[in-house]
Amino acid sequence: MSDPAADPHILALDVGTLSVRASTYDQLGKVRVAAARPLGLERHSDTEIEQDPQELIGGLKSTLQDVLAQSAQEGHPIGVAGLSTQRSSVIAWHRQTGEPLSPVLSWQDRRAAHYLERLSNQAHTIKGRSGLFLSPHYGASKLRWLYDNCEAVQAAARSGDLQFGPLAAFVIHHLVEGRPAIVDHVNASRTQLMDLEQRNWSADLLQRFRLQRPLLPACQPTQAFFGCLAGTQIPLQAVNGDQNAAIHGLGKLDEGTFIVNVGTGAFVLLATGNRPINHPRLLASIANSTPETATYLLEGTVNGAGAAIKWAEEQWGEQNLSQRLEEWLPMVKDPPVFVNTIGGLGSPLWTEGPTPYFNQDGDLAQKSVAILESIIFLLQINLEMMTNTGQDVRRIRISGGLSALDGLCQLLADLTQRLVVRSEVTQATSRGIAWLAGQPKYDWSELANDYFLPRQNRPLQARYRTFCSLLGWQ
Repeated sequence: MSDPAADPHILALDVGTLSVRASTYDQLGKVRVAAARPLGLERHSDTEIEQDPQELIGGLKSTLQDVLAQSAQEGHPIGVAGLSTQRSSVIAWHRQTGEPLSPVLSWQDRRAAHYLERLSNQAHTIKGRSGLFLSPHYGASKLRWLYDNCEAVQAAARSGDLQFGPLAAFVIHHLVEGRPAIVDHVNASRTQLMDLEQRNWSADLLQRFRLQRPLLPACQPTQAFFGCLAGTQIPLQAVNGDQNAAIHGLGKLDEGTFIVNVGTGAFVLLATGNRPINHPRLLASIANSTPETATYLLEGTVNGAGAAIKWAEEQWGEQNLSQRLEEWLPMVKDPPVFVNTIGGLGSPLWTEGPTPYFNQDGDLAQKSVAILESIIFLLQINLEMMTNTGQDVRRIRISGGLSALDGLCQLLADLTQRLVVRSEVTQATSRGIAWLAGQPKYDWSELANDYFLPRQNRPLQARYRTFCSLLGWQ
């Protein structure tokens, strides 16, 4: 019988919002080698948020080379690779050279909101086909904005050299031998231009957004052969969005489990089988797809999670608030309520909302705790919507950077009155894309878990009701 630790390792590449990461995993799901580089985020205004594509690709290639070199030095061959990226971020590039023709417009970018006004009477049809509500966070309106406002994009369109689409496609173009123009179903779907059930670009949606099919990369399943990483024999066998990869961090999806990932944004996901559910206020998306089938999700999204903590640090000139929150959470008994509209309100409200504010004053600790509670409140609104679909939900599994806060996990258990389970896997996205790429035969779910049992917390419930009332959500 072979030793699983000696089998070829799995390479995971993760393009996050604030960092790029390369890691290798053995067949038992243990990290063997890892490297990361920070990524800058340029906020030109509340709605214009960009990243430097050269910094992103340079950082990713640098981490990749570090990991390949260290793996070779340690005598660990790499058999397969997977790539996860931010969803809803878009970019334009030169079809032949790969040169970026625009910055990366972040998933947080909302500059193209005005393009959606003329489509408001078509929102129901667009949602039914794409699974997504009209929102400037998704790629379609941002791609249209690039086409209309960037001279380099217009010049490339005239010469037949324009390619644009999800950030994942740009990364694949730069990483894979032969510079293909391809993208996975999940990242394609976040443009709002893909027919979710057909799993291909929709001629109808393209027409509504006035975009041309030849400018976009070809769609293919998340688990498929994307080509070999340039200069290697390592096949890229899985590409997925970061949150969709993260739900596979423990291997196969559990039934009856809400999956919450709390990073810069927060996401709540629930698997619904091999057909999408068209819910009036929640997103439908794909967890994973193969050439034969797909697993669909209901999804809720919160824009102001870690982004709200970062906003507070910038507003107040403070640093490391998330680390100090662990100390403050048990001490603060009566925080104000923070109306968290950082980045606009995601599901199920789908509106920009008022300017962020506190309903009463407080000191630094109280206001910081209020911001953290607001993240929990937005998650709870989404959880309530999902339970109304008749799905049996027994537990919440939490991951992501902010899940390291015990106090956050306990508040979530108290408010939802459900068991919250936090696994020791901290880089759920990297581990998930590794599992999808490698499809190891060993169980990756056997990790040490932290359990947070629900307690009665009436003041928290009262603040939640106040929060909903301030948002006009009943």
